[in-house]
Amino acid sequence: MIKAGIVGGAGYTAGELIRLLINHPDTEIIFINSSSNAGNRITDVHEGLYGECDLRFTDKLPLNDIDVLFCCMGHGDTKKFMQSHTIPEELKIIDLSMDYRLISEDHEFIYGLPELNRRATCKSKYVANPGCFATCIELGLLPLAKNLLLNDDIMVNAITGSTGAGVKPGATSHFSWRNNNMSVYKAFDHQHVPEIKQSLKQLQNSFNAEIDFIPYRGDFARGIFATIVVKTKVAIDEIVRMYEEYYAKDSFVFIVDKNIDLKQVVNTNKCLIHLEKHGDKLLIISCIDNLLKGASGQAVHNMNLMFNLEETVGLRLKPSAF
Repeated sequence: MIKAGIVGGAGYTAGELIRLLINHPDTEIIFINSSSNAGNRITDVHEGLYGECDLRFTDKLPLNDIDVLFCCMGHGDTKKFMQSHTIPEELKIIDLSMDYRLISEDHEFIYGLPELNRRATCKSKYVANPGCFATCIELGLLPLAKNLLLNDDIMVNAITGSTGAGVKPGATSHFSWRNNNMSVYKAFDHQHVPEIKQSLKQLQNSFNAEIDFIPYRGDFARGIFATIVVKTKVAIDEIVRMYEEYYAKDSFVFIVDKNIDLKQVVNTNKCLIHLEKHGDKLLIISCIDNLLKGASGQAVHNMNLMFNLEETVGLRLKPSAF
């Protein structure tokens, strides 16, 4: 049994992670750390876990009692945590922040997108979980990079649910502003672009194009729906073959031959991809659940790989019918 700990246990991603781990047949949660909630029941914060979880938050960090630590803290906090604590030699760490996603000689974390770095993840002790937008967009582009077809600027439009902004209320996340509304933010300057470029360059060393990414805030709670436009003269049948070949051994990415909807992936760890050719423009539609495939589901996927489990264990989740 894998003994797990969670740091930063009060947010949306932590709530989804707890839900996955308490239903995972090979995992036991030893502690869920949250200084501000220490002593309170987990269900005081994550009310959807009533009847499933009787644990309480703690301000203790018994790192020697666990096999894997999930870091669900804010950006910048995992790096501070690593610098201020003595980490047991055998402890595996999966970080859901952006602190270690970019390759550097300053750390040992590998970039944990299983569809790109499965072998490295299986052997790694420290894994940086990809960003949610980055996951959705990279999965839409990796087969093209593998076949050296990304030679022009890439146009991306993607809309995300309000849970992507985190649990702390803000001016653009409360219901009265978000409902029946839509807005652009961080156009051409989103923090996930560097990790997307890093992943594409890993497969296509010559990649040097711009990613013109425009993110949107949606008036729904969860999910990411991305449309990507790439110029190529390659026929659609050949492109579909490339995608099916690239993802042939992956358990959560599916190439769909008709248009897709966001509801098909919400509450699952799936990524659905649909491909269309319009003249010399390739339209790639990619969608995921930002809290699962874009965060906690992917973290559990990485844990399964790191502990040599079958990769879908605890992740065979089904979308709602409506």
